[in-house]
Amino acid sequence: MDETLLRSLTPGVLGVLVRRGADFAAAEDAVQDALVEAVRAWPAGRPRDPKGWLVTVAWRRFLDTARADASRRRREDRADEEPAPGPASAVDDTLRLYFLCAHPSLTPASAVALTLRAVGGLTTRQIAQAYLVPEATMAQRVSRAKRTVSGVRFDRPGDVATVLRVLYLVFNEGYSGDVDLAAEAIRLTRQLAAAIDHPEVAGLLALMLLHHARRAARTAPDGGLVPLAGQDRGRWDTEAITEGVGILQAALARDRLGEFQAQAAIAALHADAPTAEETDWVQIVEWYDELTRLTGSPVVRLNRAVAVGEADGPRAGLAELAALDASLPRHTAVAAYLHERDGDLPTAARLYAEAARKASNLAERDHLTRQSARLNARRKR
Repeated sequence: MDETLLRSLTPGVLGVLVRRGADFAAAEDAVQDALVEAVRAWPAGRPRDPKGWLVTVAWRRFLDTARADASRRRREDRADEEPAPGPASAVDDTLRLYFLCAHPSLTPASAVALTLRAVGGLTTRQIAQAYLVPEATMAQRVSRAKRTVSGVRFDRPGDVATVLRVLYLVFNEGYSGDVDLAAEAIRLTRQLAAAIDHPEVAGLLALMLLHHARRAARTAPDGGLVPLAGQDRGRWDTEAITEGVGILQAALARDRLGEFQAQAAIAALHADAPTAEETDWVQIVEWYDELTRLTGSPVVRLNRAVAVGEADGPRAGLAELAALDASLPRHTAVAAYLHERDGDLPTAARLYAEAARKASNLAERDHLTRQSARLNARRKR
């Protein structure tokens, strides 16, 4: 082993490490480790570039030591910051996380998708269904959102409108989907309403309460879905309805109408009707007109077609439906219902069966299958 060569190379290797950012003491230790490794390895064959070899080994040793020291300091810091044994703090940062994930660098749609995935706990499939897009499309959208925010500082919270959209979609998934998140969405919206004086926050809270009030009546003892018209209104939560209506009235009085207030107004009209037959469908259509103006949503127009069918007759509803894209979710189910109302039982039965095949969850599929079987049985009598 040529010790003279190693000694001659040492200052240059040390200088390289210092120029790369290593402090002098740590660089010295790393170079000494590299020299020891050279004494062990070089007798079997000296490298073509001895200095380059020493620099590479020394730098790796320096990085390994730096990482180990940083990890040790983090463990010590965590130990120092560890709370004393006893009851945990009641601080809840969930709502803050919703705002941070709604980052200004993201489009509102991407922010909603990222928040639902990262904080709301929804799967990509569930988010895609809420957005009416293929699962692969939503997977790409979530991935792009993650790439966009990677490396950015999460110190600029997003806007209220985006967070409201997230809470609304979480509630809808919890109310009618595979995961029970409705109560959590209501809890967080209550927190937001207490912190922000905003009529749309109040409108969303009212909407959630009015829908949640009917939850117990939405399912039959055998687990089947019970449509609104067939629900036992005695099982509705009157306290939640009263609270929701009161919150809505205060929000509407501010004359800053938004889509959640309009949706809550429709829900309040359903809640106010003593029976399904006494529902004020004319006023509901008027609120759907407002909602269409505010959102332009095809789903809103689909629901409006049902309301028109109730207010002006099934053929008027079918005429409204004909102007909409037949690929819309629930389009076939709505067509089946309106055809049944119009007395066309064979068409209704066929459409109910077709809608069942398209249904996104088991409860809805079973309900539509039963509707088709019921009409087929009536035709055979």
